[in-house]
Amino acid sequence: MAALLPLLPALLLLLPSTPEATSSALLGISYGRVGNNLPPATSVPRILASLGVGRVRLYDADPATIRAFANTGVELVVGVPDECLAAVSTPTGAASWVRSNIAPALPATKIAFLTVGNEVLTGANSSSLSRYLLPAMQCLHDALAQAGLDKQIAVTTAHNLGVLATSYPPSSAYLRKDLLPVLCPILDFHARAGSPFLVNAYPYFAYAGEPTGVELEYALLEPGHAGVADPGSGLHYTNMLAAQVDAVYHAIAAANSAAARGVEVRVSETGWPSAGDANETGATPQNAARYNGNVMRLVAQGKGTPLRPSVPLRVYMFALFNENMKPGPTSERNYGLFKPDGTPAYELSYRLPQDNTSSSSGGGIAGGGVYNGHGYGSENGGYYSISAAGKATMQPAAAVVLTACVPCHDG
Repeated sequence: MAALLPLLPALLLLLPSTPEATSSALLGISYGRVGNNLPPATSVPRILASLGVGRVRLYDADPATIRAFANTGVELVVGVPDECLAAVSTPTGAASWVRSNIAPALPATKIAFLTVGNEVLTGANSSSLSRYLLPAMQCLHDALAQAGLDKQIAVTTAHNLGVLATSYPPSSAYLRKDLLPVLCPILDFHARAGSPFLVNAYPYFAYAGEPTGVELEYALLEPGHAGVADPGSGLHYTNMLAAQVDAVYHAIAAANSAAARGVEVRVSETGWPSAGDANETGATPQNAARYNGNVMRLVAQGKGTPLRPSVPLRVYMFALFNENMKPGPTSERNYGLFKPDGTPAYELSYRLPQDNTSSSSGGGIAGGGVYNGHGYGSENGGYYSISAAGKATMQPAAAVVLTACVPCHDG
């Protein structure tokens, strides 16, 4: 691992110098650690500064990783792993988790959100975990309030777009009926707490699933694409990511009109793989560079979607590093902007401007949980999701162990 460190200063020379990113930046990046060859967490803040990114999404509450961002100004989203949901769904368990995992990091480390599980409602363990999701969110919010931290740290969860029964055209989108008994109270929670509704949105999977029916330029967010009209709303969409976000807005409004007026939708994961198996159409370094560069360009404009033009689009890119121990097809291990040695996986087609701080400070976006594969196939209109963390996490000695949830019990 020490042999990797000399490469990092050289990397920084290849990237444009930027002022220190602030917590009001609209763009963040996911930092997964499912690998046995990744650089230490202490090297990550310098890479983030070189990118002009001021927010990081973590998928657990590993103390050493959180400490690496102390006194850096980087704003964190900390994940509550799926395996902790049952324990933190009680007041005592939630208070214990906050006391052990969050309180020690403050105030040196900026933590803006806790995300409770990842794609819980559509994951492999949805039947056993779904009933804990809202109670866990409520108990963690109450635990933060009791500690005087609820104004500083909000609580949310990240969803797969498979929670939608249909997503095209955006104006016709609606939530799956079988999930409404869980999602409607969650929307009420977001409205009361002022926290955003998070979605993991991947145009890549829509294109890879139907390359003859989805134009590559539309999926890649290319600025010159003519776009697609929504016949129901009359709105015009020049890129698929905005259409996916507006589909969620429409679905929320159809399910819970009261909550829709005050709940913001944010993108907790989006990315494009730079390599894949033979049947993974479009997974190339050229397409990954174009997509992620266009995400940077789109977010840096500070604009909203056609349906919500006054609400700047907030996005977390997936991911910082390629992670060699993620299960699944080859693409799963090739979403990183950087290789494990700290060198770029490809040359981005766009660089963030010197000032990526055009929004008012309003908190970050969040995500978390363990690897749960992709979402629903044909049931989600071709939109799938990649989780950024598995049941393996990096330790200082580069050993891979089962993710620990400490403490995940009452008392």
